Amino acid sequence: MKRLLALTLIFAASSAGAVGNKPATDAKWKAECGSCHIAFPAKLLTADNWKSMMGRLDKHFGANAELDAKDHQEILDYLTSRAGSGARHSANSLRISDTSWFKREHDEVSTATWKNPAVKSAANCTACHVKAASGDWSERSIRMPAGTRHESEHGGEHEHDD
Repeated sequence: MKRLLALTLIFAASSAGAVGNKPATDAKWKAECGSCHIAFPAKLLTADNWKSMMGRLDKHFGANAELDAKDHQEILDYLTSRAGSGARHSANSLRISDTSWFKREHDEVSTATWKNPAVKSAANCTACHVKAASGDWSERSIRMPAGTRHESEHGGEHEHDD
């Protein structure tokens, strides 16, 4: 009986982890947000940030991304229900690349890499996260574009020609 209970708990724990790692699949969010850029995972900003961003879609980083009321509410509900929490996922600018989490995760990426024509900016996640569109943001699927550089653990830089 104890063995069955232990196996059940292990299965439940592994299943919970798997669900948390699955890519979000809301079709409206993917279609609308993903029509101009990758549909960024909701957990990368706080619910308050998403509310602010969705409240100004007429001036969405220089573009008009307004939605009809139904789609707007559906996407807002989707984003806020899956949003990150805490200061590490918050940015006054509403840019994911301005969150402390993003900066910490990308601190080894050189300034030259962000400016590389193959990358262009920190908002171009798919330049390096080549499987991000399918929900795979893992480090094992990162491919630095040819000619880009990142700082090593020792403070130097290494060039990548993958």
